[in-house]
Amino acid sequence: MAKILDQPRYKCALAAMQTVQSITGAIPVLHSGPGCASKLNDNNGTSGRYSPNIFPCTSISEKEVVFGGAEKLRSTIHNALRVIDADLFVVLSGCTGEIIGDDIKEVAQEFEDEEKPVIWAKTPGFKGNNYVGHDWILKSIFEQYLNRPEVRDEREEAGGTIKGLVNIFAGPPQQDPYWLGNLREIESLISAIGLKPNTIFGFGRGIENIKNAARAEFTILISPWVGLESAKYLETKFKVPLLHYPILPIGATETTKFLRAVQEFTGADKDLVEKVITEKEAEFYYYIERFADTLLETRILGKRFTVASDSQYTMAVTKFLVNDMGLFPEKVFITDDAPEAFRTQIANEISNLNYGIQAEVQFTTDGHDIHEQIKKTDFAGTPLIIGSNWEKKLAAEIGAHYVNVSYPMLEKLVINDHIAGYSGGLHLLEQIFSAAMSKLKL
Repeated sequence: MAKILDQPRYKCALAAMQTVQSITGAIPVLHSGPGCASKLNDNNGTSGRYSPNIFPCTSISEKEVVFGGAEKLRSTIHNALRVIDADLFVVLSGCTGEIIGDDIKEVAQEFEDEEKPVIWAKTPGFKGNNYVGHDWILKSIFEQYLNRPEVRDEREEAGGTIKGLVNIFAGPPQQDPYWLGNLREIESLISAIGLKPNTIFGFGRGIENIKNAARAEFTILISPWVGLESAKYLETKFKVPLLHYPILPIGATETTKFLRAVQEFTGADKDLVEKVITEKEAEFYYYIERFADTLLETRILGKRFTVASDSQYTMAVTKFLVNDMGLFPEKVFITDDAPEAFRTQIANEISNLNYGIQAEVQFTTDGHDIHEQIKKTDFAGTPLIIGSNWEKKLAAEIGAHYVNVSYPMLEKLVINDHIAGYSGGLHLLEQIFSAAMSKLKL
């Protein structure tokens, strides 16, 4: 019997329109019912150029369900090309168009001679969530845009591989509230060790960086599983070697491991990498030492915690709080419906903690069950819950400290903050201890 999902922590695959939206100059063209864009949008920011409220959409009605919607899609693309100043148009299909069998590939290919490129990706919600939709869209961009004759000719004319250029991919834009700040921080770390970061999302990036993705010397995917298919496509088709690093590095321990892994994979200057690590660790621990009396005061924060988030943050936050801060995990929960093929690896990685500490891992999308289990857990003090907005009410009910790091995030605004890297670990500590200290009484 099907279960009711009453605490959704992700959206349907069509919501990966936010991946397109986060590429400067790109716009989605939706072959879906009316209202999908506005319903799937949230408060995580727009592209700064196009609002979801103006995304071209076929607004499929009963007429298209009966007679087909290909003609309406054709006219929508035609008009969008003439009235919207965009550099890349990405046609995305919703549930209705897929169910009635409209061929968005055939329609999109009718516009292959247009000055502005039109590509397509099938993203019906019944086939997956926006984590997998993100990957489908990236693969479509790499497969269709990078293989366009004019793009291929431009690439061949420019020459071969750009030495030291590294493609970087991490959390799905906007689904991950810290996606942009984390990317910028990782870029900064990669630059510091003498490499050239190439990302395609956010300010100052975009179409030119997509073109360079095929000329990069390496690709680094920082993700437990999201984005792996598209990154492997770059490796297979364009011979860009891939480092799949499953852990988002937060704090000193994991960021140092990450930089050494990058050095070994890319052959970057080892002495420079170790110099950067020494300087960054010294600064990180300077701040930890300054506030050691506060950080070690168990009256402020207990020693046990739980995490209810997606694979990326459950893994990263657990490792940071154990390996850097000496806390102990109770059962942790992974809520992004990670594919079965990755679950054993993810669980093993989460349990690969210092001092032989183990973390019990449960993969579930049942928010009610998560909350019932947390309520029954003995935290030997005030619980610390790291999760989403769904855990806010639970935290109030059981008197827990609570920090939101993942979707849905309703009570705070993240513009360009980050929790990745050395400095990101300090940012996360600020949030955790601010939440705990807010409960102190004079």
